[in-house]
Amino acid sequence: MIPAALVTHLRAACRIVVLTGAGVSAESGVPTFREAQTGLWVRYRPEDLATPEAFLRNPKLVWDWYTWRKKLVSEVQPNPGHYALAEIENHVTAFTLITQNVDGLHQRAGSRNILELHGNILRTKCFDEGTLVAELDDSGSVPPRCPRCGGLLRPDVVWFGELLPSETLHQAMQAAKTCDTFFSVGTSALVQPAAALPWLAMERGAVIIEVNPQVTPLTDQASYVLRGPSGEVLPELVRTVWGGN
Repeated sequence: MIPAALVTHLRAACRIVVLTGAGVSAESGVPTFREAQTGLWVRYRPEDLATPEAFLRNPKLVWDWYTWRKKLVSEVQPNPGHYALAEIENHVTAFTLITQNVDGLHQRAGSRNILELHGNILRTKCFDEGTLVAELDDSGSVPPRCPRCGGLLRPDVVWFGELLPSETLHQAMQAAKTCDTFFSVGTSALVQPAAALPWLAMERGAVIIEVNPQVTPLTDQASYVLRGPSGEVLPELVRTVWGGN
């Protein structure tokens, strides 16, 4: 049940920001980082596969791990929660979707204004220069080489020990500070600096809405708590607030 006061607020909202976490992707069947430590990979710690040092130590191992993860992502589909967020974007003047997920499912669902805090596993960049590379060489080298400088290529994701992309983080903070409504969806509200974003919005007077089946550090402070999976809660919210299927 969506509270009537929340329905009224959302119909008048102009600037909505949404932060999504691993729970949204998990509903599509994307394993969380540690859940993916199965099969051939169960003997490795995440820190052995997702740091710059690990890549320099054994670039083929890390490249193969991410190639396997990309295959997992390619085999799943956006869920109703993803599509509901894309629909919300159509009903407000300004909408920003900030995600901690790297799977590209929000784009596939039709969301447009997306800030990817942790990068995107489907993109590739040069380890040395940080430039994106669209076409991979077919020389058979693992990892492939950068066509510009000959350096090793790596997935365009943020590894342990690396900073988030500064411009993306700045844009996310500005969006949080200037919104009238902030959704925290499927995130533990523990991982910094993303976990600070709803608090920034709260300080500026925004209405905070948490969508999560679990209690988080944000729960007690949220304006509204919609308990349940985002794939069930968000479609119901869209139908209640804006109509449609």
